[in-house]
Parts: sequence; C-alpha cells; structure tokens
Amino acid sequence: MSPKLTTLTKRAEFLAANKGLRVARPGFVLLASSNDGKGKRLGITVTKKIGNAVVRNRMKRRFRALGRELLPELGLPDTDHVMIGREGGVERDFALLRAELTAALVRASQGKGDPPRRRKPSPRK
Repeated sequence: MSPKLTTLTKRAEFLAANKGLRVARPGFVLLASSNDGKGKRLGITVTKKIGNAVVRNRMKRRFRALGRELLPELGLPDTDHVMIGREGGVERDFALLRAELTAALVRASQGKGDPPRRRKPSPRK
C-alpha cells in the first residue's frame, strides 16, 4: 500500500506552489512545486466564480477522488500538487478529468509547463 496522501492546508503552502510548474487543462490547472522532502501532497482550490457552495464542494470531492487514485502512482515525488478548478470543470465527465490529470502529471514529470498566465489590465477609474 502506498503512503497516505497528505493535504495542503496553509495559505503559504498554496502560494509556494504557485511559483512552481503550471499545467493548464480545460477542467483545472495543475500546479506542481518541490516541497523539500515532505512527500506527495495535494491541495485543492475552487473559487466562488465557479458556482455556489454545492457546486464548489462537488468539484472538490471529484478532485480529491482523482488525487487519491492517480497521485500515488503518477505524482511527482516530494512535490506539492495543487488543483485549481476552472469554469465548466464540474460538468466534465469523470473519465475525461482522469485522462486530463494523467496527461498533466506526465507533462509535469517531463518538466513541461505552460507559460505563466497573462495578467488582465486593471480597469482605470
């Protein structure tokens, strides 16, 4: 049996993961950042833009299930993995999300990330 998957709980851990590799998929964005020997850890974040509490919690449950299933085998060792929910991710088929996470983990293990996201210009007052 594989070691227990621990979760990220502190804001500082999420911010540190934001400095790592970023792999975007239609249902989520995966951030992967080295954590100095703390094992494979999973963090999940879903903003209020996605929907109400019921929708956000459903998305988080699906992400947790994917993490438990795929990270022990495909996750990067001693790495924090953060999944950020995207618009429409909750409606996606679970098998499709699984395939997307598998592809994202393979890309991250190869060191291939997507370019940093563009900042939207702030509206002038």
